[in-house]
Amino acid sequence: MPAQLTRVSLLEAVHHLASRDRDLARILHRHGPPPLWARRPGFPTLARIILEQQVSLASARSAFERLTRTAGTMAPERIRTLGAADLRAVGITRQKARYILELANAVFERRIDLSQIGRLSDDAAREALMTVSGIGPWTADIYLLMALRREDVWPVADLALARAMQELRAMRRTPSNLTLQRMAREWRPHRSAAARMLWHQYLSSRASPRASLP
Repeated sequence: MPAQLTRVSLLEAVHHLASRDRDLARILHRHGPPPLWARRPGFPTLARIILEQQVSLASARSAFERLTRTAGTMAPERIRTLGAADLRAVGITRQKARYILELANAVFERRIDLSQIGRLSDDAAREALMTVSGIGPWTADIYLLMALRREDVWPVADLALARAMQELRAMRRTPSNLTLQRMAREWRPHRSAAARMLWHQYLSSRASPRASLP
């Protein structure tokens, strides 16, 4: 099994990063260590991450709660029986309804085994997740970060990280995905901890910081 980030190893990584990077040290000084923001691996978490694509976390949380109430249980076999119309009725977009149904079908038909994904390397796990329609690099990376708690993952195209980096380093423009990936290389092999520190910075400078991620 690949190593998982824990509260202890996250704290160690955070202090190591802060000792090497003055900007990250400022985050630690101002806001303290970031939460682990761990989620339980499996279908419900992956479905929720799909709902979080390109919308606010609060909006995604509301949609997930409505879907859970309607379904009764967030099991793939139950979601399959609901169908697209029922998913649309709780406020899920047509596209995301299709993605969640595709995920439910893939898990139910054992085209993907989420219980085995955690045993794979980062690259293999990412590749396996992205065989499901609707799961792109960002969704796969967030699952690796939050559910599998991998130690060195940098999520592609995360707007909150881009804005946090812009604020932290006083950049005139929001950095591109390529620029962010290049900048994050200096934090290897602790990019998962660095991402959490930047999310912590982003959320702590806004309302209700701790209520926004998991």
